[in-house]
Order: sequence, then C-alpha cells, then structure tokens
Amino acid sequence: MRLQDLVLVARKIRVVTRFRTTVGLPGRLSTRLQPNHPTDDARGIAASMLDGLLLGSGDAVIGINPVSDNVHTLTSLLHLIDRARTRYAIPTQSCVLAHITTQMEAMRQNAPLDLLFQSIGGTEATNTSFGISLSLLDEAHQQARALKRGGIGVLPGEQEPGGENIMYFETGQGSALSANAHLGVDGLGVDQQTLEARAYAVARHFQPMLVNTVVGFIGPEYLFDGKQIIRAGLEDHLCGKLLGLPMGADICYTNHAEADQDDMDTLLTLLGAAGVNFIMGVPGADDIMLNYQSTSFHDALYLRSTLGLRPAPEFEAWLNSTTPSSLRLQQLQMVEELPELAGS
Repeated sequence: MRLQDLVLVARKIRVVTRFRTTVGLPGRLSTRLQPNHPTDDARGIAASMLDGLLLGSGDAVIGINPVSDNVHTLTSLLHLIDRARTRYAIPTQSCVLAHITTQMEAMRQNAPLDLLFQSIGGTEATNTSFGISLSLLDEAHQQARALKRGGIGVLPGEQEPGGENIMYFETGQGSALSANAHLGVDGLGVDQQTLEARAYAVARHFQPMLVNTVVGFIGPEYLFDGKQIIRAGLEDHLCGKLLGLPMGADICYTNHAEADQDDMDTLLTLLGAAGVNFIMGVPGADDIMLNYQSTSFHDALYLRSTLGLRPAPEFEAWLNSTTPSSLRLQQLQMVEELPELAGS
C-alpha cells in the first residue's frame, strides 16, 4: 500500500472509547498531556500540566512517565493529577506509566488510579522481557475494573459508575527485535510490522481506552530515518484500526536518528488526515525526561486548526467554560499547592 492508501483506509475506520471523555469521534482530535520531569519534581510537572491545559491539551489522558518506578512515587503523582482534576472539574483521566505490578500494588493502597498502563509486544518472549503475561494483564484489568472510576457526565460530588474502557497500552515496531524475541518457530526472524500487529491482538482482548505506537522511539537501529518512521507510523495506525483499536501515535524520533521535526510535521499531518484518535502533547515537543523529540501542545493546535478538528466534546465544553480563565488567574497558586497535595 502507498502512503495515500494507508491514510484513506484508516480514515474510514472509527473506534470510539469512553472514560470521562469520549475519544475517537469523527471530527475530533485528542491529546495526551505528557508533563514528564527528569526528577519527578511535582512543581515542574504541575507547571507543564498547567501549560498543556491552557493550550487545550489533555482530553485523552494526563499521563506521566515516572523516573522512579515505585509505589510511593506512583501514588504521589496520581494524587497530584487527581487533586487538580477534581478541584477544577477537568473531564479527563490520569495515568502514571509505571510497571503494571507497581500499579497493582498502588491500587491495593487505594491510589486514585484511572487508566491502567502497560507496554506490550507481539510475542510471548517480548512480553516476558517486559515482566508480564496475559494472565497478569487479566488480573490487573479485573482489579482496576473493580475500582469503578470514571464515567461520562458525572457531576462533581456524584459517585462514578466506572468508565467503559480502562486500559492504556503502548506498542512500537522494533520492541521484539530489541529484546531478541522476534524469531518464529522456524528460527527465522519475523518482520517488525507482523509482530506489531500481533501486539494489537493482545490489546484488543482488553477493550482499551487508548493504544498508541511510539513509532520512532526505539531508534535508528529499527527505523533508520524519517521516511521509515513516517511509513511505520501510518502502517501501525491502520493495522490497529483494522483490529478494532482506538489508535493514537507518539509521533517521535530520537536525536541520533536521521530524522527531524519536518519529518514529524509530515507524519503529524498525514495521521491527522487518517483520523488518528490522539497524539502526544509535550512541552516544546522535547521530552526532557525520556530525551526524545515528540509533538508539542502547539502541534495539536496546528492540526486542529488546519483540518477543522476539535477536542473531545466533554473537554471542549470545559475549555469553553469559565474554569480555564480561573486557571490563568491562579497559575502560581496552583503550582505551589499541587506539590504539597501530592505528598499528602
């Protein structure tokens, strides 16, 4: 298939999911607000959250990659997001992308976990290298479902009935190869796209809220340059949609790849035309914790403006309310208060 075919076919497929927002509707583009910080500093994370919210980012999820994968850090960051969400009645969902076993322990300690995250692969050996199995994923899914967090249109103070879709998965071409887990039964290597599609079959079982390929993150050893990254991103998006997944994309590259931001602009625009469910919103498109280049809050605004797309309806209504203006008025206060709340 040519690139135009990958765009045209994917555009015909809509996969809609719901937690506190509805993601994937026609004419909509959502974003993951990704306020990572190299030391998990609550003040820095809160500042990035505020920046993203005021620029219309965060309707897919506010998702943090923690530096430290432990229950204390995970719980503190979840409280940070949840206090901001409830104080300002923000229709969104939270996620801290720690290992699934860390999240399971945090749930046992009553952490306010919304979406349950895990990276997955397309072979058993890949998933073993991630420290997971299908039975572990199923156990964690049932545990998170029992929390009954989320729900569309729930007013502040009301009991949430539980979101329809509660899992968040990340995938990416090259993960099996990087783990030396890409060999078939004949001992020969299986191509990256086939293994990526197999990962989507794993994800589909759990009816996730969000799935995204981290298309250029692993590096030039797997996708050499911008041209390969662009094609892989469109392939992943189409294959995920064909298998019934709510596909987003982390449109990204590492600094040692033969790629630049012009390549990412190209892929961003093509995926927007293809009907991608969500993209990343990273301050300045530069993730200072993971040390890679992604898409910024302004990139999402460009795509919405150019293609006539809008945020998720619940989040759009919040943006059009008076609450975002109060966020501006209380900017310094918000940043000061959130770290204290996170440690409570």
